[in-house]
Amino acid sequence: MKGKAGLVVGLAIGYVLGTRAGRERYEQIKAQALKLWELEPVQNQVDKAKEFGKSAAMALPVALRDGAVKVTKAAASKGTPGERLDAGIATAKDSADDIAQAAATSADAVGDAASGAAAKATGAAKSSVKKKSEE
Repeated sequence: MKGKAGLVVGLAIGYVLGTRAGRERYEQIKAQALKLWELEPVQNQVDKAKEFGKSAAMALPVALRDGAVKVTKAAASKGTPGERLDAGIATAKDSADDIAQAAATSADAVGDAASGAAAKATGAAKSSVKKKSEE
């Protein structure tokens, strides 16, 4: 789905930038795009994607805090300074992997939500435009 939505957006941008029809056609396309963007179904999907993105992004700070706590505990453990340093470094490496995984998961979730919202918004916009054209 991501590829199809990207292709459509890319084609639309390419057409607008590459059109030889002049400023008038550009303004016409711009006005239609603005009308489409401002449709209620489109904005509903945009709002849903924003909210999902916020909630998915909240997972990353939790992973960062947990990693910092683990490293601090490892560095404050008993032992010689060298042993504490080694423990801190080892824990930091493990925490970095956890943080990278949380970041990847958050990014994938946000990307999937955005693609799904874009597809739903496009479908809703098409049906809205079709209803208006039939009137």
